[in-house]
Amino acid sequence: MKIFCGRANPTTGSVEWLEEDEHYDYHQEIARSSYADMLHDKDRNRKYYQGVRAAVGRVKARGQKALVLDIGTGTGLLSMMAVTAGADFCYAIEVFRPMADAAVKIVEKNGFSDKIKVINKHSTEVTVGPDGDMPCRANILITELFDTELIGEGALPSYEHAHRHLVQEDCEAVPHRATVYAQLVESRRMWSWNKLFPIRVQTSLGEQVIVPPSELERCPGAPSVYDIQLNQVSPSDFTILSDVLPMFSVDFSKQVSSSAACYSRQFEPLASGQAQVVLSWWDIEMDPEGKIKCTMAPFWAHSDPQELQWRDHWMQCVYFLPQEEPVVQGSALCLVAYHDDYCVWYSLQRTSPKKNGRVHPARPVCDCQAHLLWNRPRFGEINDQHRTDQYVQALRMVLNPDSVCLCVSDGSLLSMLAHYLGAEQVLTIESSEASHRLMKKIFKANHLEDKINVIVKRPELLTSTDLEGKKVSLLLGEPFFTTSLLPWHNLYFWYVRTALDQHLGPGAVVMPQAASLHAVVVEFRDLWRIRSPCGNCEGFDVHIMDDMIKPVPPQSVRAEGAIDLKRPGRSHGAVLWMEYHLTPDSTISTGLLKSAEDKEDCCWNPHCKQAVYFFSTILDPRAPPGGPQSVSYAVEFQPHTGDITMDFTLKYPG
Repeated sequence: MKIFCGRANPTTGSVEWLEEDEHYDYHQEIARSSYADMLHDKDRNRKYYQGVRAAVGRVKARGQKALVLDIGTGTGLLSMMAVTAGADFCYAIEVFRPMADAAVKIVEKNGFSDKIKVINKHSTEVTVGPDGDMPCRANILITELFDTELIGEGALPSYEHAHRHLVQEDCEAVPHRATVYAQLVESRRMWSWNKLFPIRVQTSLGEQVIVPPSELERCPGAPSVYDIQLNQVSPSDFTILSDVLPMFSVDFSKQVSSSAACYSRQFEPLASGQAQVVLSWWDIEMDPEGKIKCTMAPFWAHSDPQELQWRDHWMQCVYFLPQEEPVVQGSALCLVAYHDDYCVWYSLQRTSPKKNGRVHPARPVCDCQAHLLWNRPRFGEINDQHRTDQYVQALRMVLNPDSVCLCVSDGSLLSMLAHYLGAEQVLTIESSEASHRLMKKIFKANHLEDKINVIVKRPELLTSTDLEGKKVSLLLGEPFFTTSLLPWHNLYFWYVRTALDQHLGPGAVVMPQAASLHAVVVEFRDLWRIRSPCGNCEGFDVHIMDDMIKPVPPQSVRAEGAIDLKRPGRSHGAVLWMEYHLTPDSTISTGLLKSAEDKEDCCWNPHCKQAVYFFSTILDPRAPPGGPQSVSYAVEFQPHTGDITMDFTLKYPG
């Protein structure tokens, strides 16, 4: 059976409907997911196994049969652990059909089909009774429903329903308990991911400063967490203002509520400064005594930093306070954590609200449009003064006093730079109402609402009337478009340039003048695990899963070349990025900023996404010793879809 899949075409910016095999996109989702990373998370797997053994043992010690409910079974790993530990029967719930099918095969391959029943339903649809999915309630509840934020995948509603309908009143739970921790910090770098900073522009008439509108400064932002590898953030990028504070715990062995709640913790700041950001993480205890613990703590808060487990499926959280607030060392304050059924957010208060009271706090809502249009890296990119200076320098080379400039990028300040540098007329195209409203606010805050003309339509629909009968002498783009997911998707600017050709005057200049795709072969310290075959996990055969996470073979390609490798090591994959050549002497890189020398790490653009192509031979035992000597490549850009197809082949000596 074929199905129609909606997909955004980054080249044209439109949504297209494609006919795909019913499982094609699903398997790609599995390949791009964190399943492989979880199977390689030895700390997680080992702690779960210990917790499952202990829970089964406690039930057996009471003379009861061990009946397990495993919600979100995935590969069936935790259910197989339970049966091996002595469970009498397991009901493994998995709502995602391709994953449930894989779990059935994995369970069968490992010889547990008589003890494990895979149920392809959402847990809230599972029935109990003589004719139901389960004949009776379970007395052991095993789940892995957590994301970096703990509750963002709907753990609370799922637990709430399970306790009411699927498990016995005094059931055992693995994990038994979760605790969320928070630490208040000051960080200009992280704050730049949430607010628009003043931007300085050096002009012939002196310095101009682009200031943010008051609505943006007052906006509490969005409640969306920014998950990040805090262990890779330099300690010099933030100042710790508080001890690590345990904010709240959830006991999964008892009835869980998904209702809104708040929890307050009083503390005395360790230093004076500007409170801006809350760093947060959690740990899970697999047993009631808390002896089996799996923690997401960063290195400075970890009980044993030498045993720190790298993982990509669970990281740490960055939350932004609604407003930055000054704090004084030793002067007591209250950090308040709020949550509803899916989100967590924080505030800083002088006095404590009703202690741990059940309340209905208002979830932060963005009313300035910026947090809806710009993601966190985009905020950081716009606030990068060095990057702005590069655009200013390039614009000076191509601007003339009589220039008619047309800017095409989503929510870009490039049009303001062109105006301040002396362009006669500046127009900017905003293809969405959200970006239109945001840019109007920014222009008004800087008294430019009558200086820059905003055109709200798709570029290919532009008419001569929109341009007031004039021809464009300078077409500008960062380029940046909100539909872009991969580095080369901003080549939508190429499509725009072609669509606007009729509106360009004789000798018109286009900036950027060109773009190039770059790649470098790398050895990852840890990231390779998310595409590496697992084979056996805690003694269970999961080869079927390995087959599902293999990348789809690329199509035929045309452009070819080779990359010589500089030093020995494991070649895990290639990192790809775009570089935009604004002028012959000015280039903006979205990727590598400084190549690695000797054993140093590379320096990458922190604001932009890079793409990774994982080699299919990441850990191939048949590969010759010593590693490859070079990597051949073939790449083709497909303008009709915005895709780039590519192939890499490792070349070994001899």
